[in-house]
Amino acid sequence: MLKILKIAVRNLARFHRRTLLTSALITLGIVSVLSFVSIAGSFKAMMIGQFTDSVLGHLEVHRRGYVASIDNLPLNLNMPARVVAKVEDALNRNEDVEAYSERVKLGAMFSNFNETTSIRINGIDPIKEPLTTPLLSGRITQGSREGALVKPGEILIPVLIARGMGVKVGDTVVLVATNREGSVNGKTFVVRGIMEAVSGPSGRDGYIHLDDARTLLRLTEPEISEIAIRLKDPRKLDEVSANLAQVLSAFTPNADAKPGAPDPAKKGSGMGAGGGLEVHTWADLSPFANIARMIDLLALFIKIMLVSIVLISVMNVMMMAVYERIREIGMISAIGTPPGRILGLFLTEGLLLGLGGAALGVAISLGVIYALRTWKLTFSFGHQQGLVLSPSIAAMDVGIVAGLVVVMALLASLQPAWKASRMDPVTALGHV
Repeated sequence: MLKILKIAVRNLARFHRRTLLTSALITLGIVSVLSFVSIAGSFKAMMIGQFTDSVLGHLEVHRRGYVASIDNLPLNLNMPARVVAKVEDALNRNEDVEAYSERVKLGAMFSNFNETTSIRINGIDPIKEPLTTPLLSGRITQGSREGALVKPGEILIPVLIARGMGVKVGDTVVLVATNREGSVNGKTFVVRGIMEAVSGPSGRDGYIHLDDARTLLRLTEPEISEIAIRLKDPRKLDEVSANLAQVLSAFTPNADAKPGAPDPAKKGSGMGAGGGLEVHTWADLSPFANIARMIDLLALFIKIMLVSIVLISVMNVMMMAVYERIREIGMISAIGTPPGRILGLFLTEGLLLGLGGAALGVAISLGVIYALRTWKLTFSFGHQQGLVLSPSIAAMDVGIVAGLVVVMALLASLQPAWKASRMDPVTALGHV
């Protein structure tokens, strides 16, 4: 085996230009793939962080059917206080949960006493919400970010409404909402701040204190529309989601309902746990999940392109090597070299091409990724300025790409090597 390795190295050195060209092509492919995967992965993680840390949280708990009807913000699908207490107890006992926040969501009419428009209102706990969505306060473009996120009697309004209606920080506005029973109620608020929408210029979400939302809706019990959850390790998202879904499946919001009364929780399909409550991941709730999947799909296509490049390059080199060395193959076959050894010789040459290109490509890729982290690539996303990409690559990704290249190089050498090992010595020696 050692002799075959030495001969293979010598043969590759004899045709050094072709060897260098093929190795360079493999190296370039690996550098391109690993660099793209690291940058795309960093961009994907940052964008997911913008949504989870600004709006959604990593997970959300709703009553069954709520998400299916979320465009209407159905008040009849709020979670009653007794169920909220059980969910909170389950979350407090879960070691993977870092923070959670209760919310009341409603649709309302927003007026500056001259004009009126619709707005989506989020009633939040000013203490819990920043712990669950730590980037929420960073979306405030006008107004103070210090102290409580929002106090009773204050409102944070979206920039779209502020610009369209000429509302400024400190102005007094009115919210008018209809509760579950059809009763209309209004309440005045002072504009504390103006917020940029994380998903672009179409956002119409405002924020008020949780107690104000309940007062506006005249809720007799502390009902909740949803509970947003932040995890200690987002990589455990699917695992924690499945565990919570199993735990919450025993909670039935209408356990105290009168016999024969209709159960609004049965309306709509929804996702997640059964039994009346659903657990949703951020991907279930955000359209950006489709973009994230497209990024993963694009990375897969890039890897397929790399495999194609390696396969064609190595096969071309090995076929040329067999064609140019027909008489040499006939000579070593005529002196008694068995076909298996000839096969091993050409396979070893292909393997060395793959190993050399992979090793060099990985080394250069790690250098490029380190340089990108050092140079701190920045870009803007909405009002967020100076977002810094931190490209990184997992050891598993490096191993998969490098291993794929080596395997493809070996497979690409198989057909030429098989052809060389099956040559007739007489015919080969007579080849011109």
